[in-house]
Amino acid sequence: MRILVSAVVLSCSFSLPCSAQTILKSEPLMLAPYEVAFVKDASCPSGKVLKVTGAIRGLHRRKACVPMPGEQASLASATP
Repeated sequence: MRILVSAVVLSCSFSLPCSAQTILKSEPLMLAPYEVAFVKDASCPSGKVLKVTGAIRGLHRRKACVPMPGEQASLASATP
């Protein structure tokens, strides 16, 4: 019975979407190297968020405006 329960719990953990990300209101002070954080920032245009990637000591963080994670383009919105 324990094996069955552990198998169900393990399979549920793998079926969760990996792209689910939390969008923060401000940039975190501490960010591990290569860790990614999404920040709702006024410097990015509407529909985009600031993607901040942590860096090793002595280097600057990478910042770029990217489309909101989890949103996919549809054909209905792409056609004029």
